[in-house]
Formats: sequence, structure tokens, C-alpha cells
Amino acid sequence: MLLVLCVDLDDDLGRKTGLRTPVIGREAVEEAAVALATVDPEDSDLNVLFQGIHVHDELAADGDEEVEVVAVTGVQGSDVKANRAVGEEIDTVLANLRTGENVRAVVITDGAQDESVLPVIRSRVPIDGVRRVVVRQAQDLESMYYTMKQVLADPETRGTILVPLGILLLIYPLVVIASYFDVQGAAVLGLISALLGLYVLFRGLGLERVVDDAAEHARNVLYAGRVTLITYIVAAALMVVGGIQGVETLDAVRASYPGELPPGVILAALVHGAVQWFAAAGVTSSLGQVTDEYLADRFKWRYLNAPFYVVAIAVVLYAVSGFFLSDVVLPPTVNVPSVRAFSLTGLAVALTVGTLLGVLSTLAFAIAESRYPTGAEPA
Repeated sequence: MLLVLCVDLDDDLGRKTGLRTPVIGREAVEEAAVALATVDPEDSDLNVLFQGIHVHDELAADGDEEVEVVAVTGVQGSDVKANRAVGEEIDTVLANLRTGENVRAVVITDGAQDESVLPVIRSRVPIDGVRRVVVRQAQDLESMYYTMKQVLADPETRGTILVPLGILLLIYPLVVIASYFDVQGAAVLGLISALLGLYVLFRGLGLERVVDDAAEHARNVLYAGRVTLITYIVAAALMVVGGIQGVETLDAVRASYPGELPPGVILAALVHGAVQWFAAAGVTSSLGQVTDEYLADRFKWRYLNAPFYVVAIAVVLYAVSGFFLSDVVLPPTVNVPSVRAFSLTGLAVALTVGTLLGVLSTLAFAIAESRYPTGAEPA
């Protein structure tokens, strides 16, 4: 008698369907396979059961000897316990066959793990053959194939992967070509390595998005006729002039100051020389922004606070730095043309003017916004 033995070492059949094992007979195995397919169509043990039925039908069609198909299971977790459970179920199957013929087995499995039970089976019944079920459509391989296909079809991802790979593959031919022109290979390798490193760093930090966004923003500004484009350029020029003026003021103070300048004096000189130009840059850029908001119908009265705040801050910084340089640091007899002298009274007046300018502008535009609401905030 030939026994077609379907092995399920981790007992997917029993755990998922609730059927008692071993399952003996073609009809019983077919019902068990249908039950497992209903619960979990992706289980590989399902193919083992149907393969066992197929082998049973092929051997039975020859008519040479009696053929029976059975399904035996182990337990989940421990291979030793699983092998022992399979052996006990095979003993149960052999006891239920009630045949005086010698029993031989054809073992059906779905992988090397289930085949670890072969010594246990061989100790109970001779094995004529082992058939491993291999599914033609392997999910992992198919998924990997389509994932790679999709990745290579994406222009951004394709550039990230294939460009560095292409550069690496070009290293050897470029070195060979360079040798014909008496160029050292180390120079070529260094240049290629630098380019590759910059590319990887550029992509790794996501700088391409920053560059693309900046270019897109600049293009939109040009096409939309934004006033801020002009005012930002003017503000940048004013800041450059302010920086130069701050350095010149610092040089003038250094020439008049006895000894080495302390850090506080350096800071005061830079601020005193540059703050007027920086204030002009701030007022220019804020007025451009306010104009664009008005043209876009998003204007609010409070936006006009920005130029007044800039002027107030500039007045305070100019007075403080001038008082610090003239009355505290420089001797009274020394006169630096680029430094405006502020007495204690002048400093107090400047601080008061700066504070009142900020407070009054805020109050005035808050009243205007409440009485004359703009389109951005309808009444």
C-alpha cells in the first residue's frame, strides 16, 4: 500500500480550521483543504493538501496498488515537539489502515522546515519519495519585482539610485581616458569622488527641494509683479552699505581710542555706523510687503506698524550706541566725525521718542482697524 503523506509541521490546518488531525482519506483531505482555503487562502500548507490529492489521483489511476492520502500535523513553536506529534499521528494512521500489505510513503511538504521530520517518518514507514511544493507565483518575488519596476519608473527615485551608480561605473573608463592625456588617475578619482560626494550630500540633505522651491517662488514673484522683489533688492543694497559704514565707523573709533578696543566698544561702533542704513532697509522692505498685501486684498491696518517699529528701534539703538561711544568711551577732547554725541539728556529724549513712536503707532492703527475695517476683516 502506498501512503501519500501531507505534512503540516506547525499545525496551520488544525489551528485555523479547528479540524482534528490526522485527516485520513481523499474526501476528508479535500474537505480539510477547502476549509483551510476558506479561512486563509494564502497559507502555503493549502498547496500541500491539494498536491497530495493530485498525487493520490495520479497513483490511483495507475491501479497497481492501493493508495491512500492523509494529512498529519505537528505543533507550533518547538520543532522537537512538532516532530514527536507528527510521529504519534503517523502511528494513529498506520493503526487505522488495517491492511496486511507493506506500507510505503510519499511525503508532500512545502519547504525545508517541514522536511526536518523525515527521520521520524522513516523510522515508522519506508519513504519512496519526497515532493516539495513550489508555488509558481511567489508573493515576495513578485512584490519585489514590481517594487523595483515602480522605483525605476519614478524619475526622482531613478535619479537618486542610478546617477550615483552610473558615476561609479564611469570611474574606470574615465581613468583610462585620462591616462591617454597624461592626466594622473588620482586627480580624476578625486574629482569624481568630490562630485559624487556633493551629489549624495545634496540629495541626502534634501537641498534640491529648497532650490526648486526658491526658483519656483522667484518665478512666481516675477510673473506676479510683486513689489517686494524690488524692495528686497534695495533693502539688501542698503544693508551692504550699512555694513560698510559700520566697519568704517569702527576704524575711526579704533584710530581715536587709546589702547585696544573692548568687545562692547566694537559692538557699539558697528551698531552706531550701520543702524541708520539697516533701518532704511527695514522700512523699505516692510513698505513693499504692505503694498503687496494691499494689492492682494489682504491689507490690515496693523501691518503699518512695521515701519514705525523699525524706526523706533533704530532711534533707540543709535542713541544708546552714540551715548556709549561719546561720553563713556572716548575722551571728551576727541571728536570722531562719524559718531554722533549723545548726552544723558539726549539719550533720555531718544528713548522716550522711540517708546512713544511704537506705542502711538500701535494705538493709532488699532483704532483705525476697529473703525475702518479692511477687506481682510469685514465688519
